[in-house]
Amino acid sequence: MAAAFQQQIFALDARFNAYRAPGNPNFKTLYIRRRSQLLRENAKFKDIDTIKKYINIRSQLLQRRYGVQDNISISSSSSRQRSSSKASLPMEESVTINAKKKNDMTISENYAFSGVHHIFDQHTDQVSMVKFANNDRSKLCCVSHDGTVSVCDVTATPPRVSYVLRGHTKPVTGCDWSASNEVLVTCALDGLLLVWDARAARRLRCVRDQLAAPLLCCAFQPANNNMLIAGNARGMVEVLNVSTGIYPRGGSSILGGRVMAIACESSGRMFWAANDKGVIVSYRMSGAGGALSKLRRCCVGGAVTSLAWSPWLARHPALLVSAADDSLHLFRISDREGALSPSKRFETAHRSQLVRSSFCPLMSFRRGVCVVSGAEDACVYFLDIEGRADHPVVNKLQGHASPVLGVSFSYDESLLATSDAAGLVIIWRRG
Repeated sequence: MAAAFQQQIFALDARFNAYRAPGNPNFKTLYIRRRSQLLRENAKFKDIDTIKKYINIRSQLLQRRYGVQDNISISSSSSRQRSSSKASLPMEESVTINAKKKNDMTISENYAFSGVHHIFDQHTDQVSMVKFANNDRSKLCCVSHDGTVSVCDVTATPPRVSYVLRGHTKPVTGCDWSASNEVLVTCALDGLLLVWDARAARRLRCVRDQLAAPLLCCAFQPANNNMLIAGNARGMVEVLNVSTGIYPRGGSSILGGRVMAIACESSGRMFWAANDKGVIVSYRMSGAGGALSKLRRCCVGGAVTSLAWSPWLARHPALLVSAADDSLHLFRISDREGALSPSKRFETAHRSQLVRSSFCPLMSFRRGVCVVSGAEDACVYFLDIEGRADHPVVNKLQGHASPVLGVSFSYDESLLATSDAAGLVIIWRRG
């Protein structure tokens, strides 16, 4: 329980940090890092009544100092609802993991990401996407609307920005790691697909979109990293041969609208693409040639900003869809042509931003099945997709002061990276 209140203290400081020294962003970052460090050093303090009084007094002093009303509430680890945005979500406070065996832990304990491991602030505009490398918890890629891409070493002491990649001239919208993590691909509104050597931090190839249109998403074909899949702002889904820099014949398809998200199954034979009209289409990629075949079509109520695929123990392959109508959809993949069968819908605070969501990578080994999602109310939500439909939220992280856009787990679920519309990246560690 103490961890939940310590998280509320950090959330309170993160909210008011927007008003602290407005002309000195370096001071704001230093201040919030120091506050996080002090909370970690005092993590064993468990006098709950004193913590409650401290939060109330500090909230009043900060409101008086900056002339801003704050609606932070003090609660115990109960299941009462809170409302912090137009779309309210029920919440259970996260609890501290004790010395139980993993199989005996509750789902709230398993997903108690209450500790702040590090805060990165190298970007000057929103960080729309973060992505950990495959099977490597140390490397994190961050793409920003300031036109740069940064790769961070999260496990270094202290964590650091390994390098910053510059090559795009407009906001960067997507990235993906190759299976070996040796190559990184990025796309941007300048219509360029850039392929990078992730070890030497140098550019390998630059390819312009076929229609010279802004690019909104990209992904490696999982089984053949010589093939890239991208989506542009003129409704085209296209395949690129990395080694030749050529778009193969038959490797393009018109989806319509603006293609916002792509997700591939692990075999690489099938993938899904979605647009800002709420249309999701499954595709099959044939052999090494990269030719595309349209398969099935499905619609949701709002612009799709994120797609995530999971084998879900291979019994129930599923697709997670973030839609800008305050919803997060879970679909079952019902046949070999990628048809989507609606399973569940969850309320989220999501109307206009590029909010993303993700399956938790080790969910099959834990009690319950969880997904994590950003939200426009500046919170990060963990939702149990197999639990009670009226109370899906099992944890809520309150560390950002702006809409949370990107979310990414390390492969072993020990770290969670989240990014927001102000350019802040927070690395959370398991409690």
